[in-house]
Amino acid sequence: DILVDGKLCDCDIVVDCKVGDPVPLEVKLTNWSKHSVGPFALTVTPYQDYQNGVHNYELQDAITFVGSNTFYIDSVKPTKDSVYFGALLFLYTGDFYLNIKFHEDNCSRELPLSWFCLPSVHIRAMEP
Repeated sequence: DILVDGKLCDCDIVVDCKVGDPVPLEVKLTNWSKHSVGPFALTVTPYQDYQNGVHNYELQDAITFVGSNTFYIDSVKPTKDSVYFGALLFLYTGDFYLNIKFHEDNCSRELPLSWFCLPSVHIRAMEP
């Protein structure tokens, strides 16, 4: 599950936030497999979608992370949850999306397939 500003994100949900206010980001991973998974890293990358097949990832002047945009996870035990918290700060108005990628440290450990189907996160930053 992914929550932005306390709201559960779904493919049809747009989360509104205010420019200049920190926006809490929560990523909850549940391991439904029969074995532990990890270590791995989870990276959150914001982008803008121009609706013509072009994505702009050069947003360092528009969005900043409070803390890091990468979470390092040692392991997630079977049938357990692991929750990671961060925050985004939008400096300009606009529609933004979050791309969440996993990076495994050990190729022999497979991550649950459902983790690669996380919902799309659409955030609309508006004037305060």
